[in-house]
Amino acid sequence: MASEFSFDVVAQYDVQELRNAVEQVKREIANRYDFKDSHTEVTLGEEDITVLAPDTMKLKAVQEMLFQKLVNRKLSPKILDIKEHEPAAQGALRQLMKLIKVLDQDKCKLITKYIKDNFPKVKSSIQGNEVRISSKNKDDLQAVMAGLRAYAQLDAPISFTNFR
Repeated sequence: MASEFSFDVVAQYDVQELRNAVEQVKREIANRYDFKDSHTEVTLGEEDITVLAPDTMKLKAVQEMLFQKLVNRKLSPKILDIKEHEPAAQGALRQLMKLIKVLDQDKCKLITKYIKDNFPKVKSSIQGNEVRISSKNKDDLQAVMAGLRAYAQLDAPISFTNFR
């Protein structure tokens, strides 16, 4: 039996599920009556999702649809860093939603500080864009997972990998 158990906290998501969610939103836009002839578009790029809509009401509706589809596919809406909408061609509005793919150093430091403050028996260390958490007791690690999921100040999509 291992003398110490560990896992990594990372910012990952299933890219295929994200593609499926965006495709569902596109299909719903094509089928909904209130979007008929509105020239509303959703485009998934490598680093972001771009939404083109004629007005703010439709922009908000697409955003809500996207959030719903993400949640239905067990993806966190926190993977999106939503920027302010800007004017586009022909009076339309463009909104850029950046995809968060890694934890930045500030988020890693916030995670380690939270663990040190609330779980004294657990060790944490920053390793690049992830945080390694280790303990001799599996129950402590499970408590850390539950605590991190409920931690309100951590506005980042987190997942747990590399269980040992």
